[in-house]
This record gives sequence, C-alpha cells and structure tokens, in this order.
Amino acid sequence: MIKVVGVRFRKAGKIYYFDPMQFEITLGSHVIVETARGIEFGTVMIATRELPEDKVIQPLKPVIRIATPEDEQTEAKNREKEQEAFQICVEKIQKHNMEMKLVDAEYTFDNNKLLFYFTADGRIDFRELVKDLASVFRTRIELRQIGVRDETKILGGIGICGRPLCCHTFLSEFAPVSIKMAKEQNLSLNPSKISGVCGRLMCCLKNEEETYEYLNSHLPNVGDYVTTSDRLKGEVHSVSVLRQMVKVIVEVDDEKEIREYKVDQLRFKPKRRKEHMKLSPEEMKELSALEDKGRSKIDDTH
Repeated sequence: MIKVVGVRFRKAGKIYYFDPMQFEITLGSHVIVETARGIEFGTVMIATRELPEDKVIQPLKPVIRIATPEDEQTEAKNREKEQEAFQICVEKIQKHNMEMKLVDAEYTFDNNKLLFYFTADGRIDFRELVKDLASVFRTRIELRQIGVRDETKILGGIGICGRPLCCHTFLSEFAPVSIKMAKEQNLSLNPSKISGVCGRLMCCLKNEEETYEYLNSHLPNVGDYVTTSDRLKGEVHSVSVLRQMVKVIVEVDDEKEIREYKVDQLRFKPKRRKEHMKLSPEEMKELSALEDKGRSKIDDTH
C-alpha cells in the first residue's frame, strides 16, 4: 500500500495523485505541488488515503506545502493576470490575421509558463505569434490547440435539460459516445435532439447505457413474432423499455387487436445483439457527422 492525496488543478479537471509527505491534508484544502509543468496550486479532492501500489503511477511527485495565505494571494493575482494576458493575445491574433479562436489563458503558479488554449479548423503556424507573445510576457509561451468538446468544457453553458453542462461541472474525463447509444435508448435520432452545446453527441447518453442494454436484452424487437401466455401468436407493435411491457398485435375471432403484456408473459426467440444495434444506411448517412472520431485533451500531464 502507498499513501496518496488526490489533487485537481482545473474545475472539473482530472484528479492526479501526489505524495502527501508528512503533511496532514484534509479534503478541500489547497496545496502547492511539484508537477511536470512546474510548481502548481491545486485543490485536494481526495484526502490522504492508502492505495495498492498497482493503482498508482510511480514515482509520485511530492506535495511541497499546504497553501499559505500568501499562496492564496499569488493564485488570485495569477487569475487576474490571465484575464489581461487573454486580451493581449486576442489583439496579437488579430494583428497577425490568424484564423484561430482563443479560448483560455492559464499561468502556472510560479509564472514559469503561460499557456493559451485555442480552436481552429486546421493546423496553424503560430511561431511568429509565440515570438510576439514571449517579447511581451517575458516567460515561456505555449499555445495548445483543443477540440470543440474541450472548448465547451472550459467555457461552460446550459444544456437542453436546463442544467449546467456536465463536462464543466463534474465530468473530469470524456467518455466515448456513439449513435448506437441513442438507438439503444429509443431516442429520436434527430441530430438537434441528441447533440450537445459543443455540436457532438451528448455525454449523458453514456449515463444510462448499461441499464438500457440490460433491459433491452430481455425484450423482443418491434416486428418480431411472439407467443403470449394466453396462447395467442402475434407481431410486436411496440415496447416500453423501462416498464418492460410489450404491445402485441393478435388476432381474436378473426379480428386484430392490440394487447399489452408483461415481457415474462411472452415467448420469443432472443434477439441477436448485433442485429438489434445495426443502423440503417439512412441513419448512418444522416448522423455520421455527429460520430465522435477523436478529440484533443486539455488535461495536462502533471
């Protein structure tokens, strides 16, 4: 077992483990740590605990100290300087007539490096911009191109559910999301209904995926033929996944009618997973633009 403490550097950012050394560190406190980028100011999200050695990437970097009032003031000043740096960088981008959108500026705690995050449609040659910025700020400059998901994570916003975006509030890492998840949950495959503020598929499609997979595995497909508990044979008209109910078109006295049954009142051939999840060519064509074919990551390696 090895003693660790979990520290986060950005809101809803990834949590990194550090060696707490001799310090008594509590949840929510601020600490100064050594990272690959230099000296950083972070918030403790996991109080001191012991973990198996195979769960921790070693060697662990140490916690230098618990943040002092002076450290808190330095961090506050850095946040103010970041706003000023952002405005200056925007002006420099306009001066160089570059097709890029600046998203955020970030100082390391020791001011050893100034990072600018931006989005652009393609690759950008920003060497002259870096030289210009370095002459102004007199520190190491790093420009990092990010994707639309990362941009939304930084800026935040309100989702179609009316709540603040998951990625900006608590989602530390992006999970892979696919069109098949929407189909599994019987959601409308209209791109405007299942895409988020970033224009990609909504991250929350992942939340209930396992539950719907389990429930769907016990249901027949629409159009399948089943035998009911009252010895009638019919075609599945519709299914209610959460209620585990099935509406079946049956023939009674030479007349067709729709009856509803619990799934355990039916006998049918279990569905084959791949066939159930297969998308039609029309669905693939309409929604291919929304498939998440990869994303950049702004979480730094500390």
